[in-house]
Amino acid sequence: MPAYWTSRWALRGDALAAVRAGVLESPLVGASTLAGSFQSSRGFGVVFTLEGVPALLERFPFLAPYWAKVRGRAPERRLLPPLERWFFRAPSAPNAFFLNLLSLGAGAEVGRHVDATLAKPSGVAEATPLLVSVLYLSVPKGGRGGRLLLDEERDGTEVGRVQPREGTLLHFRGDLAHRVEAFTSDAPDALRASLVLEQYQFPAEALARLPTFEVQSRAGFSAYLEDHRR
Repeated sequence: MPAYWTSRWALRGDALAAVRAGVLESPLVGASTLAGSFQSSRGFGVVFTLEGVPALLERFPFLAPYWAKVRGRAPERRLLPPLERWFFRAPSAPNAFFLNLLSLGAGAEVGRHVDATLAKPSGVAEATPLLVSVLYLSVPKGGRGGRLLLDEERDGTEVGRVQPREGTLLHFRGDLAHRVEAFTSDAPDALRASLVLEQYQFPAEALARLPTFEVQSRAGFSAYLEDHRR
């Protein structure tokens, strides 16, 4: 079973530029809504279920090409060994999601953790994503560091080091621990930005506890008004 896989140039050119501009220029961008070592990052988040996907794309239409890529070809199938992938039933598709903009300046890092943003609101204390997908929106030219380091949560065995590249889409197992190294750059305004999608599969009773669509931002109420105006 692969721990992770990447798709180089999943988005490129105008398509990548439109997603990048739509996300990074959103008035919703503020201090991270996540706790712990995310405090040095900026962004905003969206909780939604499969039923809420139309609302997501209506609110943020620039995400349409991104959504087509991130959920195209049912990436959860890659969690299976090759023979099982073709001859046995694939894992159930995700039905709940947390989408987060992760924006880091030079010197900022994210400590080792396992994604579990929807564990508490779903009422499933041990819930981790089926898989996590990362699209790299902005990577500083000439920047050094900033790798994503992946390891087995139980024993710390390293399973991957991913160097961010603009337009690359990364998928990894949702139970893996991971951290983001700090990067250095000669440009004072250098930015490493990515869209992180935690993809969960919940039973009906847990799914019912989650909002169909909810935006989370610490940019203030005026940011919500400006976002709606746009």
